[in-house]
Amino acid sequence: MAQDFILTLSCQDRPRIVATVTTALADLGANIAESAQYWDRSTNRFFMRIAFETSGQVNEGQIREGLNPAITTFGMDIFLRNASQLPKVIIMVSKFDHCLQHLLYQMRVEWLRAQVVAVISNHEDSRAFVESQGIPYHHIPVDKNNKLAQEQQQLKIVEDTGAELIVLARYMQVLSDSLSQRLAGRVINIHHSFLPSFKGAKPYHQAFDRGVKLIGATGHYVTADLDEGPIIEQESQRVTHAQTADDLVAVGRDTESRVLARAVKMHLESRVLLNGRKTVVFA
Repeated sequence: MAQDFILTLSCQDRPRIVATVTTALADLGANIAESAQYWDRSTNRFFMRIAFETSGQVNEGQIREGLNPAITTFGMDIFLRNASQLPKVIIMVSKFDHCLQHLLYQMRVEWLRAQVVAVISNHEDSRAFVESQGIPYHHIPVDKNNKLAQEQQQLKIVEDTGAELIVLARYMQVLSDSLSQRLAGRVINIHHSFLPSFKGAKPYHQAFDRGVKLIGATGHYVTADLDEGPIIEQESQRVTHAQTADDLVAVGRDTESRVLARAVKMHLESRVLLNGRKTVVFA
């Protein structure tokens, strides 16, 4: 039975990278379905994503072995994923559950191909809904006196479930620097602003008070720099003076849900490669 794989790689740019990689895959009998590449001239860094199909007789170990000469020659950083297997995801949420519900719906209709292995929350509000979906719900309240101990509980759930991605679906707690570094490149957050201008409580009310004409959302990787991690996806919506603060909240909820789902989809499909403080996104 055929298997689908996705290969992503980055290295310093040199001639014959594409030819060497595709020849190695051809020698394995692979059929390339998608291929995209990008050369960042400012850093001379080369990025590539290839989706391909192999026969059932070729396994992941054989693919890596076939690629080893290219990896060694070009000093590549590679990531190889069996696209036939559903990635394991943990969703973290606080009281606002619009992003959580949207993610679970998109997984149910298979627009997002992933398996949610747990939901973690610092509140009980979403327990009934999550458990009705057959998903384990972990209530871990957090305050400044127990934050480190509670993060250890969260990390244990990540390790016990084998989760490959953690999604902060309006989880209103700041991850510590140590946890952010431990899970670097594996945590996606949604920020309730097109550009992180309004921080803290009631950002849409702050935007309303300032009379903004554009609101939006930013999906990004979590780093130790609060709300400044590499950006994956963004969207803005035009608003007017005639709309109330509650109207802005409603527009914001819809925008956040869409942007977060798209950012998660791009990550799950290995379309996002880190490029320093930026990302390369192969749409």
